[in-house]
Amino acid sequence: MYATLLHQYQLVLSSRGALLNYCETIRPEHLAQAIPLYNNDCMGSLMRHVANTYLGWLFNFLQQEQRPYFTEDNHKNIQAIRGMFDEVNLMVTSFLQQYKDDINAPLTLPREGETVLTLTPLELFTHVITHEYHHKGQLANMSRQLGYIPVDTDVIRD
Repeated sequence: MYATLLHQYQLVLSSRGALLNYCETIRPEHLAQAIPLYNNDCMGSLMRHVANTYLGWLFNFLQQEQRPYFTEDNHKNIQAIRGMFDEVNLMVTSFLQQYKDDINAPLTLPREGETVLTLTPLELFTHVITHEYHHKGQLANMSRQLGYIPVDTDVIRD
């Protein structure tokens, strides 16, 4: 299962790489431009949200450690955004290595208040990558609203 999940994450990296390469063609001020249809959020901020979701679920929540979340400084330009995702990649690699023999083992995780979640590492991994794909579509739409023509960033692409 470990090899399969590593391969799956390589597919995520390829797709994310296509998105980041596309973002290189977007003017830096457009990456930071508020878009009304997205609650005045910007593309850079949305990418930071995606990175923070990996950090929040796979590190802070699961490991019960408190690494600081990425901030506005982490999405001020495409190089900073790439750096943020480089850190995410290290976290994912560490996570997959740590749970490679127990990917389906139930983990009981406390949440704020009295709520407790029981999730498997596989569920957490699936959650963060599907969350990224959800927002990847939004990023393509945001760029279209800024006058760009998005490229294909699917896993299977021409």
